[in-house]
Amino acid sequence: MPGITIGDTVPNLEVETTQGRFKLHDYFADSWTILFSHPGDFTPVCTTELGMMAAYADEFSKRGVKLLGLSCDDIASHNEWIKDVEAYSGGHKVKYPIIADPNREIIKQLNMVDPDEKGPNGQQLPSRALHIVGPNKMVKLSFLYPATTGRNMDEVLRVVDSLQKAAKHKVATPVNWKPNEKVVISPSVNNDQAKEMFPQGFETTDLPSKKGYLRFTQV
Repeated sequence: MPGITIGDTVPNLEVETTQGRFKLHDYFADSWTILFSHPGDFTPVCTTELGMMAAYADEFSKRGVKLLGLSCDDIASHNEWIKDVEAYSGGHKVKYPIIADPNREIIKQLNMVDPDEKGPNGQQLPSRALHIVGPNKMVKLSFLYPATTGRNMDEVLRVVDSLQKAAKHKVATPVNWKPNEKVVISPSVNNDQAKEMFPQGFETTDLPSKKGYLRFTQV
């Protein structure tokens, strides 16, 4: 797949948004950022998603996470569309900027081009893509959905919590993990180090291999 992916630095593009023109790295600053694209303004699934992003904005803000949307329509269209989004979302305000990309150049550089879908004029459309960008401006996680399937904002929030916990401690989150549940200690941490790093203790799962690699702790 062309374009940026996990581990790549997001290019410092200059973008025009509903909140003015800026360079991406200036907007990111030293924060976590969710950069998400939509196939088009005034489309049903996108309207529900932007509304839910607005509804979850305070939860993301508590975690120091900024939001930045993208659709290929122009600024005038975005501003009109926001009225629909806010009405649908029960009055939650769209406080985050939305990038305009009428020439379809930015979506190519951000790996947000749908490989199949095209607009009425034959132009490429953005995919329903989402990059979680770390404070170092590198992509930490990416979601890619077809135009027919809306994202689950609870899952986006969950993976933000997972990424931030992994960045702070040498841990990973196991299957179906939720905040406040136990995490697993990285295999790069030996038991002596684990005793120092996790004074609260940890549990080693007894497996047939007798390899003590599955260690759970609470952080």
